[in-house]
Amino acid sequence: MLDTGFPQADAENDFLRARRRQFLATLAYRLRSGRGDGNRLVRLDDVVAPLGWRGQRQLGLQTIRLDAIVGTAESRRDFDRRFRPTSTRVRSRWERLALAQRRGEAIPPIEVYRVGGLHYVTDGHHRVSIAAATRQCLIDAYVTQVLTAVPPAHEPAVAARPRC
Repeated sequence: MLDTGFPQADAENDFLRARRRQFLATLAYRLRSGRGDGNRLVRLDDVVAPLGWRGQRQLGLQTIRLDAIVGTAESRRDFDRRFRPTSTRVRSRWERLALAQRRGEAIPPIEVYRVGGLHYVTDGHHRVSIAAATRQCLIDAYVTQVLTAVPPAHEPAVAARPRC
């Protein structure tokens, strides 16, 4: 990541870079498979429904690995599986938050559900996207553990992201 020293320009460049990576990844996926959109965020309900939602437990504020965030609690089309923006519709909010982060302003923690060792965002999709675009490895989050009737047998493969 090259910084110009101008936070506004750097935030804009970060968004454009993330958007370009998403476009190229979608193009490559469609050329390889020729159908569908397998690059969408995984929905929490799709994972928990077969296991049976039994309850939840608040775990409080924690620092979690960005590569353990694999999906969303609700249906979202603004970001792909790696939290890259799928359109310019989110650009103004994305750049505003990225600029605040670059200026050192306090950014509130995200909120996630934890199933096994994986996390699903309930609030903070833009913040996760910015963290992924700027190659951060950790993020602060309020974590709620999902209790299931059947324990998760195994965790799905985590998408390849930069390792810390």
